Amino acid sequence: MSLVNALLGAIDNPNQQASGSQLGGILNTVSQLSQANSASPDAMQAAMGIVGKYVQSSLKDKREHDGAAAAQSLVNQYSGTQPNAAVVTALLGSAQAQNLINEVSEKTGLPAGTIQALLPSLIPLVLQFLQSGASLDGGNNELLNAFLDKDGDGDVDIADMMKMAGQFM
Repeated sequence: MSLVNALLGAIDNPNQQASGSQLGGILNTVSQLSQANSASPDAMQAAMGIVGKYVQSSLKDKREHDGAAAAQSLVNQYSGTQPNAAVVTALLGSAQAQNLINEVSEKTGLPAGTIQALLPSLIPLVLQFLQSGASLDGGNNELLNAFLDKDGDGDVDIADMMKMAGQFM
């Protein structure tokens, strides 16, 4: 199942957490972060895509080592629209976080210090987006499964998914 189909299915399924207000909250927070940090919407979308790639890698590792429930547990624990500094260490560690900061800075032109300050906000937003696919009865999260089962080509389209979600709002 593609990420797009999983998102659309989650929105249409009353047994999954996805809702217009939840997705609107994510998009609104991204917009506020963009404005507060004088970042263009394009730079913020690119940053979200790169953050998504790193989150995907970390969650794949978690799933492979500890199982699908452990990956879902991380999503549940750290997702949200509020900053959470603990998520950076929990998901990435310092070396991966630095690689992420460097990549975002190189591709967006945003200063490394700004990106470092944004990570505790951006990572929970990606996780919040993924959590929207969770079922209300604690069953399978098709959106998370689709995100983690990509073909490994490195093409994570969280930014595109958020842009598409914005069109539904």
